[in-house]
Amino acid sequence: MGRLFWKFFFFIAIAQITATFGVGVLFWIENLERSNRNSEIDLSPPASFMIRSAAATLQFGGPEALRSLINEGRPHRLQLYAVDENNQDLMGREVSAHLVAQARRVLTTERDRRVVELVKAANGHSYLMFIPTPNDEFGPPPGGMPGPEPRFMKEHGPKPLFFPTMPIVVALLASLVFALLLAWYFSHPIRHLKNALNQAANGNLDLELEPVMSARNDELADLGRDFDVMTSKLRTLMESQRRLLHDVSHELRSPIARLQMAIGLARVQDKDKLELTLERIERESVRMDKLVGELLTLSRLEANVPGSMEEAIAIQPLLADMTNDASFEAEALGKEVESSIDCRVQVKGNPELLYRAIENVLRNAIKHTAPETAVQVVTEIDEDNKLLHLSILDRGPGVPEEEMDSIFELFFRSSRTKSNSAGHGLGLSIARRIVEAHQGFIRAANRRDGGLRVDITLPFMADEPARGETLES
Repeated sequence: MGRLFWKFFFFIAIAQITATFGVGVLFWIENLERSNRNSEIDLSPPASFMIRSAAATLQFGGPEALRSLINEGRPHRLQLYAVDENNQDLMGREVSAHLVAQARRVLTTERDRRVVELVKAANGHSYLMFIPTPNDEFGPPPGGMPGPEPRFMKEHGPKPLFFPTMPIVVALLASLVFALLLAWYFSHPIRHLKNALNQAANGNLDLELEPVMSARNDELADLGRDFDVMTSKLRTLMESQRRLLHDVSHELRSPIARLQMAIGLARVQDKDKLELTLERIERESVRMDKLVGELLTLSRLEANVPGSMEEAIAIQPLLADMTNDASFEAEALGKEVESSIDCRVQVKGNPELLYRAIENVLRNAIKHTAPETAVQVVTEIDEDNKLLHLSILDRGPGVPEEEMDSIFELFFRSSRTKSNSAGHGLGLSIARRIVEAHQGFIRAANRRDGGLRVDITLPFMADEPARGETLES
């Protein structure tokens, strides 16, 4: 058992034991008070008045006067006892020693003193005067003569004072058992979580807590499910890092091998072919430089350090400049770029990164669209939700549906374009991360009549002109 188990058990047990003893003591005090209230000595105000009258009679009239008072025949007076030092009643009645002892105890109690009196008579004797409680325990005076006495007390003696020992013991055992179960209920899943954390710290991310805690429906079960989500994301991240290292090494190996081969050829070739070899070396070095630049950009985005994201970007001029530049590139390939841009809004972010993201998608569309076709750039404004929808459509081969969810992954190249593509499969991955850094999202779908459609959605700012721009411009 762990330390947390014993802490739970200790505090729960202490609380329940304290409550049990507290309740037991309250019952004991109540029982004691009830025993006092059920005294065999009459503590009522009439009894107190009768005792004071009898005491005055004995003190000023003597024993004979008290005997006459008792013999007047009134029922409450018949119950009055006057006992001397030898426990002999003035009327000659039999008196229980227990009853006399209780009367002497009541005499010492200040609040009940007036119902029991000790009076010294003229004959030198001291008489203890009291009246027993008039209840069913008193039998009728035999032959009309006084002398009743509690039959239960006469036969069984005084009732023992009750302390609830057995209920306290039972409650104590039940409290310990339930404290044990409650402590186990809380500490058991925490031990599973501790073991899972140790496994994760040692590199094992395959352990799941959902099967162990599926029967629970509390915060500890939620913690276990959150742990499973965390380990799942860590597994994905680690796998993507391993795949990234593998893909980067693979992508760098090819241009490096071609560079080495070109350098080897340059050493043995004629001078008239040396220029072609140097051009090839330059082309491969540019290709490697571009790959390294894209990897650096991707690394910045993965580390959430994309630079300043607080600039107001005017989308209309940004897209206009981009489509103008792309048109020159498309015309050289026998293709066109058609734009329908009407979006006089601003987006908060980094203009350099956002330009690069949209340009990657646009150049990718120009690269794959068929000759003698056009790439379309269309914008739409959602005023209600403050969203800018940008669509780039081409007439290329499209993407197989089973690969549609993977085109934004690192180093992915579609099976339909892999053979004739000179890229590295990083453009769309970088575009997705840049769009997400601007609180937007990007998705792709095949067009019904052929080609691919890429939709970019970005939130735009309130109607304020960007720096250096006006809404009219």
